[in-house]
Amino acid sequence: MPIIERIVAREILDSRGRPTVAVTCGLRGGAVASASVPSGASTGAAEALELRDGDPARYRGLGCRKAVANVDGPIAKAILGQMLPDQISLDTLLIDLDGTPNKSKLGANAILAVSLAFARACAAERKVPLYQHFADMIGQPLRTLPRPTINLFSGGKHAGGQMPIQDILLVPTAATIDQCLADTFAVFYAAADLTSSRYQTRPLRADEGGLAPPFASIDDALTDAVESIRRAKLEPGKDVGIALDVASSHFFDHGFYNVGVADPRTPQGAGAHGGVPAAQPVDSLGMIEIVRAWVRKFPIVSVEDALAEEDWGHWPALKDAIGKSSLVLGDDFLCTNPRRIRMATDGGCCSALLLKVNQIGTLTEAAEARRLAKDAGWMVTVSARSGETEDNWLADLAVAWGDQIKIGSITQSERLAKYNRLLEIEAETGLPVVKWPG
Repeated sequence: MPIIERIVAREILDSRGRPTVAVTCGLRGGAVASASVPSGASTGAAEALELRDGDPARYRGLGCRKAVANVDGPIAKAILGQMLPDQISLDTLLIDLDGTPNKSKLGANAILAVSLAFARACAAERKVPLYQHFADMIGQPLRTLPRPTINLFSGGKHAGGQMPIQDILLVPTAATIDQCLADTFAVFYAAADLTSSRYQTRPLRADEGGLAPPFASIDDALTDAVESIRRAKLEPGKDVGIALDVASSHFFDHGFYNVGVADPRTPQGAGAHGGVPAAQPVDSLGMIEIVRAWVRKFPIVSVEDALAEEDWGHWPALKDAIGKSSLVLGDDFLCTNPRRIRMATDGGCCSALLLKVNQIGTLTEAAEARRLAKDAGWMVTVSARSGETEDNWLADLAVAWGDQIKIGSITQSERLAKYNRLLEIEAETGLPVVKWPG
């Protein structure tokens, strides 16, 4: 039975150069493992709290020394020498020790780093791969590898807001991770060439490695994505689909969406679903019609956060409008929070969960979020954050828990660490990629 003999935290930097937390956990049996946690830029209001120092003279207040001190202090005091039979025992102890609804006392970054490091140390002690340990945690056999959804174009908070929506992603349909990445490479560099010549800009990249040219409209960005697939000698909708991360909460204000697209319900907007700036922001039903028009016009198989996180009354209408053609994926809307997922399943709001472990703060709570989603018949996309580290535990988690994985683009080492781990797991297991879309 695992007994923690050593727990040490340190402040490290994420892919944006901002501080985050890493923890090393040592067990009495000799197993030692470390884990680091990511941080998000596009965060939901219901997310667990990342504890930051607030000192403007150091990292603009984003330092994590308080979170590190909480691991080395009260958390270490509570767990060192404790007999912890499983992950639930540790995570429950940490949740109780914090005692707040959003982990604001100790910090979700501190708590999650301990939760992950313990899991990795337990896997090492059991002498099993981390993905197998994660699968055993939820009592599920390993059957498939997750299908990648890979960032191509970025806007919103990931790219300085040059277009309102956050990400346009590629969904390669190949049967292996290896071929999915090769197809994505072809499309990405076709897009880099296309946008460089079309917009006379360098191929600038956003937080998650996606391209970020100055599109005149969202419709232009989607059109360029389709053209890039064709330039890579692949067929849009057959070889490669498209996914959207709309992140609508970031342009939602007092009941209206400032998406910069004409309302299709008005004569002014008829036939101009992406290319004509709206004179006025649109209401929720107008936003649904805009998204419906995109799904009809382009090979879109997944739409994330098409409505704002508190626009609860209209999510069922969104699902009715696009749910037969596309996943209706909740990120900020759900925040990997079991309470919100129960409300969404009861209300018929979604068909998929974007699972981000640091939104909730422990592996145990994230496993419960996953269980609720799967019990409702939803798909689960295990997701990275915009501020990532070189740690690759996310790939193992997605293999064990996910139908899809969302890491970012095929550039930047913090993203490639996860893709390379997927390639390694594919070679080890020979598992097929999940059959989706189609």
